[in-house]
Amino acid sequence: MEKLVSLSRRRGFIFPSSEIYGGLSSCWDYGPLGVELKRNVKQAWWQAVVQKRDDMMGLDTSILMHPQVWAASGHLEGFSDPLVECKGCHLRWRVDELGDGNCPSCGGALTEPRQFNLMFKTSMGPVEDEASVVYLRPETAQGIFVNFQNIVNTTRKKLPFGVAQIGKAFRNEITTGNFIFRSREFEQMEIEYFVKPGADKEWFDYWLKERFSWYVNLGIKKENLRLREHGKEELAHYARACSDIDYLFPMGWSELEGIANRGNFDLAQHAKSSNESMTYFDEEEKEHFIPYIIEPSAGVDRSVLAFLVDAYDEELDKDAIRVVLRLHPALAPIKAAILPLSKREPLIKMAKELYSDLSQYWMISYDDTQSIGRRYRRQDEVGTPFCITVDFESLEDKQITIRERNSMKQIRVPIDKLSSVLVAKLNGEPFEVLPNGGSYRLGF
Repeated sequence: MEKLVSLSRRRGFIFPSSEIYGGLSSCWDYGPLGVELKRNVKQAWWQAVVQKRDDMMGLDTSILMHPQVWAASGHLEGFSDPLVECKGCHLRWRVDELGDGNCPSCGGALTEPRQFNLMFKTSMGPVEDEASVVYLRPETAQGIFVNFQNIVNTTRKKLPFGVAQIGKAFRNEITTGNFIFRSREFEQMEIEYFVKPGADKEWFDYWLKERFSWYVNLGIKKENLRLREHGKEELAHYARACSDIDYLFPMGWSELEGIANRGNFDLAQHAKSSNESMTYFDEEEKEHFIPYIIEPSAGVDRSVLAFLVDAYDEELDKDAIRVVLRLHPALAPIKAAILPLSKREPLIKMAKELYSDLSQYWMISYDDTQSIGRRYRRQDEVGTPFCITVDFESLEDKQITIRERNSMKQIRVPIDKLSSVLVAKLNGEPFEVLPNGGSYRLGF
């Protein structure tokens, strides 16, 4: 983890928030490369669960919601952790983090547990009083539930269907840590999949397999993932069943994503609290009922961390250690780097024209400083799948060299075929030498 934190800071993936003022505990800023990686993770998720499906749609609800939402959902009363405080150093701890019953920091005696609500409270309007209290949402799910009838009425979708949302959530965690794994401000990728009662077990099993495969398809090693079913004593009060997709982080197995069968708890609670109908009318069966809900809920930041951990590699290269981020091309912040072999004007001109052309379609990097070997290493370290070298022969034969990150193999490609070759290679075609004038898949 220390190597990953160092790389993230050195190469512009992730910085401590407000660092010039000493930082703010467990809050993080995504740098120029980090914001691209995070955006790509979200885009890959959106494509898989919304864009490529006809039974899903998107939603973007507000962070601030009516306080009654959180009363109905049970968050005001039950969204809390048991907290103890050390009588010596006054650090606070969650009860489930304690070993022998003493302070993990100094070994001192602890107070009796008390409940600590995890929601951030603020006020809306010019006067701060109880009537103005609102909360920063601790999850994105409730925004989907309270819009259930709006979605049914405007889309006319038939069950089963799902609603996906990506958005910020906030939890005033007692203890945080392990880099971006647990923080107080984070982003969620959540699906609420509405099904007919009785079909919930089938769809719960479906989404377990679907979500597990998503990580594997984007390069996570299968042996670093596991499914862990919750025991009855672990289940939340609303859950009929729940399983986690765990990842083997540097600190051990920890939750990456949870898939829950929430039954009809949420819609029933909001119907009761708001006096608004949350039923669905099945035209074939001619009956009204409250749908059951399957919820795959993933953390964007945890996913970013898992992809970084799994991609990080070190290998001997001659007398040095080569650091490589073997990110899936769909997730890589930069898809290709343009590297002129020299700073002579004709090469720079050709290289910058290539950069201008390719950057219309992908995030492209341009680098003409230091030796070509050092520039290759820089791109390997940030996960760039391909380096495109413009050399003096390029001026004559109108071809460039493409170097592949993982294997370090190189092929020579005509400039007018470059876009189509990159499309093919970024989509996973084998990296092997093709004869000039060979058959290339068309690009755009």
